[in-house]
Amino acid sequence: MKRGLVIGRFMPLHEGHMGLIRYAAARCDELIVSLSYRQEDPIPGELRHSWLMECSSSIPNVRTEISLDDFDDEALPMEQRLPVWAAFIRRRFPDIDLIFSSETYGPLLAREMGIMHAGYDFDRVEYPVSGNLIRHQPFRYWDYIVQPARSFFVKKICFYGPESTGKTSMAAKLALRYQTKWVPEVARELITSNEFTLSDIIAIGATQTERIKAMQNAANKILFCDTDLITTQVYSQHYLGKIPDELIVCEKEIHFDQYFLFSPDVPWVADGLRDLGTKQMRFRMYEVFRSALEVRDLSFIEVSGNYDEREEIVTDFVDRLLAD
Repeated sequence: MKRGLVIGRFMPLHEGHMGLIRYAAARCDELIVSLSYRQEDPIPGELRHSWLMECSSSIPNVRTEISLDDFDDEALPMEQRLPVWAAFIRRRFPDIDLIFSSETYGPLLAREMGIMHAGYDFDRVEYPVSGNLIRHQPFRYWDYIVQPARSFFVKKICFYGPESTGKTSMAAKLALRYQTKWVPEVARELITSNEFTLSDIIAIGATQTERIKAMQNAANKILFCDTDLITTQVYSQHYLGKIPDELIVCEKEIHFDQYFLFSPDVPWVADGLRDLGTKQMRFRMYEVFRSALEVRDLSFIEVSGNYDEREEIVTDFVDRLLAD
């Protein structure tokens, strides 16, 4: 029985890695794919391992493993690191016959262990990508990121501010323009008036949080959100006089990459649920929303002017983000 080994950080897992794994699996009876991680990694090891398991599940002779790298010192020259890695592999994965890799250290490690090496796409001809390139420019290399890993790099944009300022229309329109997903305000699905209870507002917060997570998995680079959990807290304080702890917990589960604060300098439109339409109340609520961002030290871009001007403010930012 021929047993092969592929080792790597897979940070993130990409199509080049999967090409190597498929190549290796076709050339041995059992293939162990071992992911090494450190506590300080920018992408958690367990998350990367979940991507690896999902993408390898259809290859019957592949077994994935995860190992804490608490023994290697990258500051040392390669000739000093190789014996350390060889010793680790012998302890962790005995009876390895063959190492597969796309890295220059692969043949050296195999020689240190006294076993064979098989190389794959060393020159990155088939897959011109690396984990480092993806981490620095994920949108440029988007098509090389495996599907389960893409959600990690999705940028979440929140349209934020008082009612009737064009947030919902903007989110829907830009999701279509950028061929991605958007998350509406789920409160409109759960309540029919502004007479609601603490249980209602907690359910709204939990559902909004789960909806954002679900849509993040389906989004294409950008996810536009019509609201957030700070907004839910603002309305909970306004209508109920308190903010339940559950909303604060939900807020911490979602990180937005950019907030856009919508000014109430467009006409107010009644819709059966809105009831804060006076000019004085609209600008009072605007200051409440603004203050909630400032006290959290969250970056935001102000959106004002007519609807075309508002769209230009947002799309200018998104276009630059995608091009970066």
